[in-house]
Amino acid sequence: MLMEQRLQEILRILEERQSVTVQELTELLSTSESTIRRDLSVLDREGRLNKVHGGATAIGHYALKDEDVALRMNQNRGEKQEIARYAASLILPEDFVYLDAGTTTELMVDYITEKDAVYVTNGISHAKKLVQKGYEAYILGGRIKLSTEAVIGNETVSELEKYNFTLGFFGTNGISIKKGFSTPDMDEAAVKKKAMEQCKQRYILADSTKFGQICAIRFAAFQAADIITSKIEAEEFALYENIREVSKQ
Repeated sequence: MLMEQRLQEILRILEERQSVTVQELTELLSTSESTIRRDLSVLDREGRLNKVHGGATAIGHYALKDEDVALRMNQNRGEKQEIARYAASLILPEDFVYLDAGTTTELMVDYITEKDAVYVTNGISHAKKLVQKGYEAYILGGRIKLSTEAVIGNETVSELEKYNFTLGFFGTNGISIKKGFSTPDMDEAAVKKKAMEQCKQRYILADSTKFGQICAIRFAAFQAADIITSKIEAEEFALYENIREVSKQ
């Protein structure tokens, strides 16, 4: 396959999937990893995709709905585990911690060791795991959204008013310097926004595929939280001091 044909095919696949890994492209196009990486670099320089760690994402993708949590849990799992492990290490004795619903924050529970902290969450599975580990944990009230296993709605937002958290850990579907942190669901965005307002220190946990993505509802500005990620691949984010690359820790 000629290079230009390969580039067009990569863009076609990306338009269909919105994100793709180098390994997937090597299998789909029957070519080497080094060739695919060079192709992605070419397309990234031309502004036709976002090259990220281990693959690429579509430019300016606007997601309108969430994928089921069961599907998202195994996407970029290695990155998520690395991010989750580092995030859990930030919890200290007597911290009052908010854990947002999401796959990376759920993985974080596996690495939490601080039993002298108190945890509040809107994640159903998060609460269950914390209690099973013997930690003091509370779950917010409200409507259950099955696809993300999150508790959301006006009741959830109102309940957050009474809390003053020392730390908050959040998931996001999109990260944009201009458009901030975003998610497809208005009710989930409202809960994230309110919870972030109640936190002294805020952390966004995000694998590389979230950078450069924009979803329908913004819940915070780009500078409103520190971002914990594996490694920055998109050059436009490289100079920002609110991003922590855990692979460099």
